[in-house]
Amino acid sequence: MSKQLTINRGLHRFNGGIHFADEHAESTRHVIASLPIPDKLILPLKQHIGETCKPVVSVGDQVLKGQLLAESENYISAPIHAPTSGIIIAIADHEVPHPSGLTAPCIVIKTDGEDRWCEREPIPDYRSMDRSHLRNLIRNAGIVGLGGAAFPSSVKLNPGPGRTINTLIVNAAECEPYINCDDMLIRERAVEILHGVDIARYCLKVKQCKIGIEDNMPDAHAALQKAIKETGIEDIKLVVVPTRYPTGGEKQLIKVITGLEVPKDGLPADIGIVCHNVGTLYAIARAILHNEPLLSRVVTVTGKGIKQPRNVEAFFGTPLSELAKFCGGYTHDVSRLLMGGHMMGFALHSDELPLVKAANCLLAGTPDELPEPGKPKPCIRCGMCEQVCPANLLPQQLYWYAKAKEFDKTEEFNLFDCIECGCCAYVCPSEIPLVQYYRYAKAEIATKVRKREKSDIARQRFEFRKVRLEREQQEKAEQMQKRKEALRGSDDNSKQAAIQAALERVKAKKEERAKTQTE
Repeated sequence: MSKQLTINRGLHRFNGGIHFADEHAESTRHVIASLPIPDKLILPLKQHIGETCKPVVSVGDQVLKGQLLAESENYISAPIHAPTSGIIIAIADHEVPHPSGLTAPCIVIKTDGEDRWCEREPIPDYRSMDRSHLRNLIRNAGIVGLGGAAFPSSVKLNPGPGRTINTLIVNAAECEPYINCDDMLIRERAVEILHGVDIARYCLKVKQCKIGIEDNMPDAHAALQKAIKETGIEDIKLVVVPTRYPTGGEKQLIKVITGLEVPKDGLPADIGIVCHNVGTLYAIARAILHNEPLLSRVVTVTGKGIKQPRNVEAFFGTPLSELAKFCGGYTHDVSRLLMGGHMMGFALHSDELPLVKAANCLLAGTPDELPEPGKPKPCIRCGMCEQVCPANLLPQQLYWYAKAKEFDKTEEFNLFDCIECGCCAYVCPSEIPLVQYYRYAKAEIATKVRKREKSDIARQRFEFRKVRLEREQQEKAEQMQKRKEALRGSDDNSKQAAIQAALERVKAKKEERAKTQTE
């Protein structure tokens, strides 16, 4: 790797953050390698923010690579496709990579090793397409944000009426010290990333694009410069930003590059900006230019607990053990396994869990590298957590209120502005797991909101039923009144005729009943 890049002038700075030593050298020595097809793929039906997908296949079905396996009618969702050909052997709950350690519905494919594609129709020039149709193609390809958030990408490409987007920001800032899958992706596939940029700009009706890249990524920077010349794609500016965690956070990168702040409870689109990760844009290019749904991703497999750290491209659903095995296996002193970086990643109890769309790193650490959390000690009110918080929060107050279960107070102190970056917990001399308290408070508030919503729905149903019954009673009363008035207004002959007719009907029914009993 060559020397550090020169940081652009005129940049801005977010509050706090931490500078870490670079841990990229080991895993960037080799080119991206493609993992062999595993014997079995386990595909969770929810690999994105939004509603869980519903299977459109059954156990025993033969499936082809790229075939739709599960879909959702919900707008905020992303369908699941078969990463390779094989047979569906199960649709059932399975352990998935999640901090809770719980199970979730999954489709399990027994692969056949043939990697046979389903039929794919060529996609014409996307600039001749209606933008709405183009966004639907991206949605149908199952593309989500590959920076870790896994938000459906087609939604971000549709800012909606009343919003004008003037800048597309491409997030190439990998601020966690161990993760470099985007760095390697740029080095090797910069041309397709730029095509993805062009497609996104067309969807958003925007020309200006700024690519935020960290000053410790000179090879990726050079690859992008070369690709810009080769493709002739214009209005792209490379912005070199300082390597400081968490610059890769969407709000933080926007602040550094533009000086603008996303409003509270708002979106970048509210200030005319849309931000996409480089991996996401690469996936968009593959979907539109090659009619290829999102089937795999590049993952950094690293840490002192891995014998041969590197970046690999693997199918979704691949057991994580296969990634470690491909990279030489574990060292004798491996102690912890994380999905994600050592700041925002979470511990895994097993490596037999499947690779999912949000997974950008498998980090195997040794005791000195990833020590077990110590026993929390009382807060000494040092204020270090506040100094490093990139969201300008008061972590200490949030901790007290979360611990005391005063959740209303945590909301007053802007709990949901916390991006869970872990800076506060990292610097805490008392080793208090602050982020865990914030996640707990958020979950409790979310549960409370759901219960309130259910209660509101039940109350609305009860009130609607009450109004309906009252209306029906009133209508019956009005009909009875009309009948009485009709009888009162008719002459005696009409009354007698009506009475006689009623008697005749009763007599006829009795005779019919007696006849039936005799028979």
